[in-house]
Amino acid sequence: MFTTTVAPRPDETSRAMPGDDLVPRPDAVMDRAFTLPAPPEEVWPWFNQLGKNRAGWYMPAWLERAVPPGRRALREIEPALQHLRPGDIIDDWGGRQATFEIVIHDAPHTLVHRSTRGRLSISWTITLTPEASGTTRVHLRFRINGVKHRRLVEHAGGLVDLLTVAALAAGLRERLTEP
Repeated sequence: MFTTTVAPRPDETSRAMPGDDLVPRPDAVMDRAFTLPAPPEEVWPWFNQLGKNRAGWYMPAWLERAVPPGRRALREIEPALQHLRPGDIIDDWGGRQATFEIVIHDAPHTLVHRSTRGRLSISWTITLTPEASGTTRVHLRFRINGVKHRRLVEHAGGLVDLLTVAALAAGLRERLTEP
């Protein structure tokens, strides 16, 4: 199905990340990580434009064929979507009124989002770390508290997160290697 693993390394899950303080006592934490075949400066613009009513959620072409053409994610960098800064609000797929606020925007290394949805507090951190091979290690951390059913979030939410991040990783890898 997906050829890109999204399993974080033990050192990635154990270290503190920017944004962890936004949800200090999470009910659930989901860490995902993968390596992309380009340096952070080439990967960053893709994350900078990611999102609902922006560039979309990147998936590999074979999976995007199931999505109506007008709802597919961009396959190129859009300069008009490259101007995020702290305080900006972007739409999220977590419901019609769901949004994220940009808290940290430190190009090309760290992007931190936060959201409050009723009693839920959420943070979502994306870090890009250069590797000696000229590749980028991408680490995503999702933290949430205020959930009613912690185990449901950990298991069902964890599965959804795993699948969507695996699709994202595969879609980004494809975009970064297309001519």
